Amino acid sequence: MEFRRPIFSEVLDRMNEPRRFIQVLAGPRQVGKSTLMDQVLADCQLPNYLYNADGIDEEDTDWVRRIWESTRSQMDTRQQTEAVLVIDEIQKIRNWSEIVKREWDADTRSRRQLKVFLLGSSRLMLRKGLTESLAGRFELIRLGHWTAKEMNDAFGWTLDEWIYYGGYPGTAAFVKDIRRWRKYVKESLVAPAIEKDVIMTSNIYKPALMKQLFELGCSYSAELLSLTKTLGQLQDAGNVTTLSSYLGILNECNLLTGLQKFANDEARRYQSVPKYQVYNNALLTAYRGTTYEKDRTNTNVWGRWVESAVGAYLLGGADEGGYKVYYWHERSDEVDYIIVRQGDVVALEVKSGRRGMNSGLPKFRERFNPKRDLVIGTDGIPFADFFNMNIEDLF
Repeated sequence: MEFRRPIFSEVLDRMNEPRRFIQVLAGPRQVGKSTLMDQVLADCQLPNYLYNADGIDEEDTDWVRRIWESTRSQMDTRQQTEAVLVIDEIQKIRNWSEIVKREWDADTRSRRQLKVFLLGSSRLMLRKGLTESLAGRFELIRLGHWTAKEMNDAFGWTLDEWIYYGGYPGTAAFVKDIRRWRKYVKESLVAPAIEKDVIMTSNIYKPALMKQLFELGCSYSAELLSLTKTLGQLQDAGNVTTLSSYLGILNECNLLTGLQKFANDEARRYQSVPKYQVYNNALLTAYRGTTYEKDRTNTNVWGRWVESAVGAYLLGGADEGGYKVYYWHERSDEVDYIIVRQGDVVALEVKSGRRGMNSGLPKFRERFNPKRDLVIGTDGIPFADFFNMNIEDLF
């Protein structure tokens, strides 16, 4: 039986319910948006029309209108009272949101029951049109990186394999050949994401600097590195402000972020040294790992991978859970991750082979009085349980 992600049922339910809003299925590259939609359409009993903007000239802004009008014509010819229109890779068409708004409103006025689903890259899509032109007209369905359970159900991966190889389903066939696996991640996953989703849709004046920052940030996942020191390791000239803005764009693409230090003062958070964190551990392994067997048996190295996996899992649920992720560090005291939602603070310390318990958690508890402070791993919540839990339950 073909594997279906848990979100399959939600998307199918949205497709079968009465027409109310444009449904937007958004997520990073290669997490299965198109595959999921194919599965849903196969189970949906409504007539459906699927178009893909990949390969269409981005300046051909009339393309959206043409395919929309073609769908209407076919509905009329076939006497269909309702249907589903799906447009994949919609963000590749310039000014797509304005045209979608016009056509959607026209259908609304004429009471045409044409349900619309748009697929595209994660928060870049939001920033480039949804919140500007389509405010109040859409619902967002987030599709994130694959979890440990999903990779186990689909490919039989162990938890350790997921921690090391991450959650890209397309890489599963190559895990026995690390050179081929690493080449696939860099050339088939990272390169298109950086060159198409980032550079072509954002104001990137130094593409080479952006790529260097990404690779360096991935290799430092779960570690602190000031932007000033980061500059010292990059070949292309730049400044801290440029690096900060590029890091923000990478975060919008669900690739790499720089976590801020937790503080009661917002200004101190913004000025803090970033803790680099990948959204998918495959990116850490691709730019820093050696082999699974070698890294897994090195206690200190493996502890780094586990901590990065915890951070990636927290980031993966942040948007849906409505919380933000930070770290805390003061002199020799540190807490790996701090999550905050509506004023509630939960402190999380990752305890594995990388290092034993430090004094950071009790010091943080004494200073900030969090709602909860927990250990993930040894003498705390087992990793197998943590990576299967709903992070919102921690609040």
